[in-house]
Amino acid sequence: MQLPTMLDVEASGFGRGSYPIEIGFVEPAGALFCTLVRPAPDWRHWDPAAETLHGISRELLQSHGRPVDWVAAELNRRLAGQTVYCDGWAHDYPWLARLFDEAELNPAFRLEDVRTLLSEQELGGWDCSLRALREELRPDRHRASSDARLLQLCVQRVRSAALPGRA
Repeated sequence: MQLPTMLDVEASGFGRGSYPIEIGFVEPAGALFCTLVRPAPDWRHWDPAAETLHGISRELLQSHGRPVDWVAAELNRRLAGQTVYCDGWAHDYPWLARLFDEAELNPAFRLEDVRTLLSEQELGGWDCSLRALREELRPDRHRASSDARLLQLCVQRVRSAALPGRA
């Protein structure tokens, strides 16, 4: 079973003014990519509750984040021509759009919601499987690449469960 490339974005918060601070993805063979994004000078929104969740501080972004144009170019280089999937398209798409707008580049890949990959039966098991995987794996941090890997494993699990002869 070919697994999809899954992408996840951590952000400065939700809503107007929020922006991407970490982007990670996992390729079909399991290779991970993750990078912190140094905020553009006019990206000022910051939600302390979001920082509590992902554990990424503004100071960390300033000292270890990559410039917006580097991040956009690297995503294009690594994901060119692919359809990449996420589980929060309504948030991830605007955050990626903000990144690419700031970098003055167009994405060389297409972002889709993971739900477009799944049958009704598979969708029915998605939430339960995702919760179970989080319990089993207990990721030590809520970060973009580990979240992307969790999503990819969930796709694998719901597809396997939906095969004829599987419970």
